[in-house]
Amino acid sequence: MTEAHSLAGRLLLAMPGMPDPRFDAAVLALCIHDAEGALGIGIGDVLDNVTLHDLLDDLEIPRGVAPDCDVHHGGPVEPQRGFVLHSPDWSGDGTLAVGRHWSLTGSRDVLLAISQGTGPKHWLVALGYAGWGAGQLDSEMREYGWHAADGRAAIVFDTPTEARWVQTWRAEGIDPSHLTIATGRA
Repeated sequence: MTEAHSLAGRLLLAMPGMPDPRFDAAVLALCIHDAEGALGIGIGDVLDNVTLHDLLDDLEIPRGVAPDCDVHHGGPVEPQRGFVLHSPDWSGDGTLAVGRHWSLTGSRDVLLAISQGTGPKHWLVALGYAGWGAGQLDSEMREYGWHAADGRAAIVFDTPTEARWVQTWRAEGIDPSHLTIATGRA
């Protein structure tokens, strides 16, 4: 995989009827996609009974000015590991710049900055991630599982969580009600 073929910075949409039910109507912000594998953060579903204030309390970070908000189900891998997907106007220890629309930080520095009001302008918090080994995501995309859509900051940061899957399809010019799980051969 060359850097020119990387899908990092795109939004991955689960196709209807995807064989893995954990990803039903999933929207993932793809942050890494290279020869070694891929990593995406789920942005289309939130965790029950977990909020940002809960996480800050658990990490003994003062809440400060941080609003209480939902925490996203980032994916099935390492569900205890936290990530902040955020606008690229902030960078700290371990921040990964992903395209021009977002960055990813997994250190507590970003949570501290958010609580102090010095963090990124736009952000969302997730626990866990979706991961693929070398070539695995590319194979799943060929076998009818994922669609790579343009990465749009407005969808990531401004669209309500429950509307992201539909709105991403619509932004691609596709009416998701017309999608089907049936495939055929020409």
